Amino acid sequence: MLNNEPVTLSRAALEEEVALSRVRRQALFEAIDDGFCIIEFIDGPHGPLSDYVHVEANSGYERHTGIRGVVGKRLREIEPDHADTWLQVYGEVLRTGQTVRFEQEFVAAGRYIEVSATRVGPEEMRQVSVLFRDVTVRKKTEIALRENVQRVQLAMGAGAIIGTWIWDVKADQFSVDEGFASAFGFDPEKGRSGLSLEDVIETVHPDDRAGLAAAIKDALGRGGAYAHQYRTRRRDGLYYWLEANGRVELAADGSPSQFPGVLIDVEGRRAVEAERDRAIAELRALNETLEQRVDERTAALLNAEEALRQSQKMEAVGQLTGGLAHDFNNILAGIGGSLELMKIRLAQGRIGDIDRHVNGAQAAVKRAAALTQRLLAFSRRQTLDPRPSNLNQIVSGMHDLIGRSVGPAISVETVAAGGLWSAFVDVGQLENSLLNLCINARDAMPDGGKLTIETANRWMDDRAAMQRGLQTGQYLSLCVSDTGTGMSPDVVARAFDPFFTTKPTGQGTGLGLSMVYGFAGQSGGTARIYSELGRGTMVCIYLPRYVGEEGAEEPLQREDPSPTASGLKTILVVDDEPLVRMVAVEVLQDLGYHVLEAEDGASAVKVMGAHPEIDLLITDVGLPNGMNGRQLADAVRVQRPELPVLFITGYAENAVLNHGHLERGMQVLTKPFAAEALGRRVGELVGGER
Repeated sequence: MLNNEPVTLSRAALEEEVALSRVRRQALFEAIDDGFCIIEFIDGPHGPLSDYVHVEANSGYERHTGIRGVVGKRLREIEPDHADTWLQVYGEVLRTGQTVRFEQEFVAAGRYIEVSATRVGPEEMRQVSVLFRDVTVRKKTEIALRENVQRVQLAMGAGAIIGTWIWDVKADQFSVDEGFASAFGFDPEKGRSGLSLEDVIETVHPDDRAGLAAAIKDALGRGGAYAHQYRTRRRDGLYYWLEANGRVELAADGSPSQFPGVLIDVEGRRAVEAERDRAIAELRALNETLEQRVDERTAALLNAEEALRQSQKMEAVGQLTGGLAHDFNNILAGIGGSLELMKIRLAQGRIGDIDRHVNGAQAAVKRAAALTQRLLAFSRRQTLDPRPSNLNQIVSGMHDLIGRSVGPAISVETVAAGGLWSAFVDVGQLENSLLNLCINARDAMPDGGKLTIETANRWMDDRAAMQRGLQTGQYLSLCVSDTGTGMSPDVVARAFDPFFTTKPTGQGTGLGLSMVYGFAGQSGGTARIYSELGRGTMVCIYLPRYVGEEGAEEPLQREDPSPTASGLKTILVVDDEPLVRMVAVEVLQDLGYHVLEAEDGASAVKVMGAHPEIDLLITDVGLPNGMNGRQLADAVRVQRPELPVLFITGYAENAVLNHGHLERGMQVLTKPFAAEALGRRVGELVGGER
């Protein structure tokens, strides 16, 4: 300072100054008795600036709203049904910079608040400060006062008020008008000379006196509004219903001082109510028998509905089993015929013809496996190998194949969404589903047309998710649309049913769309059809967004013959089906492996204990006698955590296999499998040294 040089604060001093500034700021917030908060507008699923979040708030916020821990909460989280009202008001403050003051009902808090709102800084900061206080009591008082004024005005206009009174409680003196005296059967002169409470109650119906006395005592004890109905005897000797409405005014010491009020004629209303009660009683008596008749009719309808549902179920089962029987009988005929011809040719010594019949039988087995996979896809039990995937890359990689499959008469257009999210799917099954949809679209355009493949990101709110049978959240869509013949609503309703097809006999199995539907469901999404006759069809697959890192694509494996073992490795094969176990054992022995076998989990554990040199466990998933294949693998890995495991299964028991999320060193092979496939998987798991 002596040299006129600015003071340079150290880092610690600056941090202390910042901390002190924060303390002062918080102290200022807490010194405000009213509620105070700062909100910041954010973009949301409803569009830009369609929500805001509370970034700061004082303790007065909770006192004036009853909402605890508001910092970090969004408006649509707190007030979802009335969010647009607040967004409109505060959005105008953000845009114009003008301060506004208003009163508004805060529905989520069940209160009325008086608000002053001001923009914080420039519009680009997106922040608005809000100062408010709870005015619920005043607001409700105003509402009640308006309602009372309106009731009195209506009553006076309709001639319903028949008298008035003012009761000096301490002096026990009633000052009444002529209408009051007439309603209680008094001489008007007596009303003017002054009445006591005892005089007033004298003409009240004996059955109503106790209730009236209790109502008066309650009103005098608490003060405020009073209303009570009772009967009084008039000068004609008859009793009539009336309603007394008044208000007890309290003195400074809390004792009752004045009790003014009016009398309202309710005789007509009570007569109507009595007639209503009589009608209700008669109706209730009728309803007792009516309910019995309705119950009987409802039971009959439920029985008929159950019978119809059972009939439809049996029709679906019949259609499914009929289709299965037809396709599998054809396949079995091919396998059986090939085997029989092989037997004949062997007896004839015609060895050269054997290969042709073996190839025919193997081709039939592959068709059976493909049919089984489609059925498992429909029932969501196929074996999936999901991984993080980019749908745009998958569609782009299949463009040429799709173009060749649909032919030159159909133009193929792809619309790839920019910034497309990743999906966690089995790439091979997704490619099969996409090709299936494109071939269906081709068949719907026999004279040519346009086929469009489109990807998009989708936000599913409650309504959209419910319409598609999904959970609310983020999804990707892969849609295939055509300009073909379209479908009727009846056809759309059944299109996903297995073996349902509109194609001529021999041109379709009816399993394509059901496979797509099952695959989408097993992947956590769904499939939907949108179509009109003559207007074309669009089929969309919806898949959940994957929020992890996108995995690198793996190169395709070549179908090379399995190499023989170059070194001795020991393998344990566990399967309760003797024939399958025998085939696996012989294939592995031919490849040079030393193979042990077991028929269930218990015996496999014993073999593992006796042979610590085992290098690989191959096990069926669905084992008998209380221990499945996954339980066996877990038990073995307690002692040998690095032991490779190959699961073999006829279908994907997803729950058993932890929904496809296998531990390191575990793989799955689906039956039926080729010897080469088994040998290749074993080679991968034992590390190349067989």
